Amino acid sequence: MEKVKLKVTGMTCNNCLKHVETALAELEGVESVKVNLKKGIANVKFDETIQEVDDLTTAVDQAGYQAERA
Repeated sequence: MEKVKLKVTGMTCNNCLKHVETALAELEGVESVKVNLKKGIANVKFDETIQEVDDLTTAVDQAGYQAERA
C-alpha cells in the first residue's frame, strides 16, 4: 500500500469535503481517505498496483475540485 498527500483546492464546506472523500473512496484499490478541509489536504492510502496518483487527482478533478500531489 502506498500513502499520498494531495493538495485539494476549491473546497469551501463540509459537503465539499464529503464529495472529495467519496470520489476517492469509490476508486478500486483505495483503502482509506481522510480529507482536512481547513488545510485543503487529502491523505489517501491505496494499492499502487491498481491505481496511480494521476488516477486519484483525476477523480478529484472530475468531482469538481482541483488536486495535485502535495
